[in-house]
Amino acid sequence: MSIFEKLWAWLTDPANWTTTAGTPGIPQRLAEHLQYTAVAVLIAAVIAVPLGAYIGHTNRGTTFVVGLVNSFRALPELGLLILLVLSMGIVLAVEALTIALVLIAVPPLLAGTYAGVRNVDPAVVDAARGMGMRERDVLLKVELPNALPLVLGALRTAALQVIATASIAAFVTLGGLGRYVIDGLAFREFEQMAGGAVLIAALAVLVELVLIGVQRLVVPPGLRTHQVRRSR
Repeated sequence: MSIFEKLWAWLTDPANWTTTAGTPGIPQRLAEHLQYTAVAVLIAAVIAVPLGAYIGHTNRGTTFVVGLVNSFRALPELGLLILLVLSMGIVLAVEALTIALVLIAVPPLLAGTYAGVRNVDPAVVDAARGMGMRERDVLLKVELPNALPLVLGALRTAALQVIATASIAAFVTLGGLGRYVIDGLAFREFEQMAGGAVLIAALAVLVELVLIGVQRLVVPPGLRTHQVRRSR
């Protein structure tokens, strides 16, 4: 059998889709992977979006944003995770993984929010101030709504990066779809490795499509057209 035939056989094997002898099946591994991703992206958004919006509105700390984004992107995810687990203990492996994933998700969210707020048409911002709006209202009611396409685009980027990186959870005895890649490598079951990779890729594509749908629902058509024209 070729590797593709073995891969298809592994993906269509009912035993891999059910929990047997205490071994989680694909649905449970998928749920674990999504949980790691959702928690990390949510925490990163709570940190990065307000910070990026403030920096973009005040234009203070631009050098900080650039330096932080570049330094975080250079972090070796696996090495960081292992360091955190060694420091915090295997009992706190989930917390260590969450910290590592948050550090991965913060840079695109921070940069996207900052860029979105800074790229709002200055005439619109001046008009809001001319109407007597306070700075807080200018940010919340004018700049952030106009920056929404870039913020949601950054959210999509962060989510995809975290989905890919969450596979390293298996290195510290946690679950997720990366379990199939690591276990397949350990037992030289290459169809399992390939199956895990396919499932992770499929999950990334599915999440991307869902977030694109959410973005189309949330962002008004006129604002989408305006963003497209400004990007040309």
